[in-house]
Amino acid sequence: MAVESAVSTPMANPECEKHAKALQFIEEMTKNCDAVQEKVLGEILRRNANTEYLLRFQLNGATNRDAYKTKVPVVTYEDLLPEIRRIADGDRSPIFSSHPISEFLTSSGTSAGERKLMPTIAEEMDRRQQLYSLLMPVMNLYVPGLDKGKGLYFLFIKAETKTPGGLVARPVLTSYYKSEQFKKRPYDPYLVYTSPNEAILCADSFQSMYTQMLCGLIMREEVLRVGAVFASGLLRAIKFLQLNWKQLVDDISSGILNPRITDPSIKECMSKILKPNPELAQFITKECEGENWASIIPRIWPNTKYLDVIVTGAMAQYIPTLDYYSGGLPLPCTMYASSECYFGLNLKPMTKPSETCYTIMPNMGYFEFIPHDPVNPMPLSRDSPPRLVDLADLEVGKEYELVISTYSGLCRYRVGDILLVKGFYNSAPQFKFIRRKNVLLSIDADKTDESELQKAIENASELLNEFNTTVEYTSHGDTKTIPGHYVIYWELHVKDPENAPTHEVLNKCCLVMEESMNSVYRQGRVADNSIGPLEIRVVKNGTFEELMDYAISRGASINQYKPPRCVNFAPILELLNARVVSAHFSPSTPHWTPERRG
Repeated sequence: MAVESAVSTPMANPECEKHAKALQFIEEMTKNCDAVQEKVLGEILRRNANTEYLLRFQLNGATNRDAYKTKVPVVTYEDLLPEIRRIADGDRSPIFSSHPISEFLTSSGTSAGERKLMPTIAEEMDRRQQLYSLLMPVMNLYVPGLDKGKGLYFLFIKAETKTPGGLVARPVLTSYYKSEQFKKRPYDPYLVYTSPNEAILCADSFQSMYTQMLCGLIMREEVLRVGAVFASGLLRAIKFLQLNWKQLVDDISSGILNPRITDPSIKECMSKILKPNPELAQFITKECEGENWASIIPRIWPNTKYLDVIVTGAMAQYIPTLDYYSGGLPLPCTMYASSECYFGLNLKPMTKPSETCYTIMPNMGYFEFIPHDPVNPMPLSRDSPPRLVDLADLEVGKEYELVISTYSGLCRYRVGDILLVKGFYNSAPQFKFIRRKNVLLSIDADKTDESELQKAIENASELLNEFNTTVEYTSHGDTKTIPGHYVIYWELHVKDPENAPTHEVLNKCCLVMEESMNSVYRQGRVADNSIGPLEIRVVKNGTFEELMDYAISRGASINQYKPPRCVNFAPILELLNARVVSAHFSPSTPHWTPERRG
């Protein structure tokens, strides 16, 4: 296996003793990956031996891998739903965990149209906090001096809900921001934010965003990094600045807070931060009043060294727009996590987004892997669990589906993430996130997943380069027509309206997308006539902003919101179709023969 030597990397040159200890911990965990995994599984099985779930499989006190793999099945969320519903309804018996379930973490993934509920225990907060504590020691190796300034991070909470049994249900980041670990975190010069806790913890998204942006503008020269959770969240902040800069300038000029900010705790903390500064107000006016928003981030925050946002997976489509606003600042993706479990971190954060790899920390949970072959998928039977591959035994160049077992009581749970092994750091594998395993579009026998659709969008978008145009997109399988066909909704961001893509070019984009689809799709189009021509519907500018607002109004977390890659919900389709300004179809059928492509 390809093992990266720690000696050959900056990992051996920490800037302070605290960072040295964190980096040493990473070394210990990754050098002893298999032993740590064995220990973690033993701890999970010992503490949860008498839970209802594990007792079903008659482990009889065994804590070794062989017994676990032989007797305990691999499961999905739907398999666990009856037990999860019992916990949600108030059953406090030890179903999954010997420790009390402290709350539910709501996943961005859904089941039957509802957000998944992931049971968690109190100590998991400490485990998540430990992974957070490793991020800055690694980043500071590549970008020194981060203790000399602040981070402008747009962080938000969502008003939580309660299950019938009284347990709180909320997104994992809302849980973290409301925790004592976050609110009473000790001072760390590497983790100073411009946003006060009062703004982050404000449930009113306008007041929260306004205050965080105002503080970021006031402290503009201290900002060394700008970020949000997802790339879409940072772009939403830039859009907010475009729409509200005049009010923000008025506050800075006068030293008087906008009367729309009514939250008492925000008003109190801002009374200490906001002072009249006409010179700063004049500067911001000069930067924002024109039509040119290229490189607006380094223009307003000139000391910014990088943007800290997730741009892997579906978020990759936002990279060109981020580059436009940032002037091409680095886009490190620092960690890999989900509501079910926090997994690991990026040990080379300053690489290009397309080269981002995550190293799973073996102390975070017990990890197994299903070899992933899209042509011949491995059958999974609860009666005869397959022999999965352990973390230390993975092979470079192969794809795997992630399966986790956690201290909270999830046992051999399929997360659905597909990962590609790119190498090893010591004995720990390093992964590229490929996609969340799912099917987005299907009309007949065809099954198009997110990565295939993303690739088709990228190929078609190349035709738009000469028009200096980028796109946001979602899709829908329209089965109202006979035969059914794929509908791709595009919002075009045209830099020069005088040089917009023509009708003919957009028709050609449809065909390029179809040529990019898999052979089953193309066979349906060409030979079986079971799929109609692909259609692109161009929607008005601002439509995708409306989609986000709609999702948030229905309870989605602003932190976890991701533009849907496929929509079937009638109100969303009605919104999209009401915003259509033009429709375009493939002018011919794509190429297909019974033979495989080379």
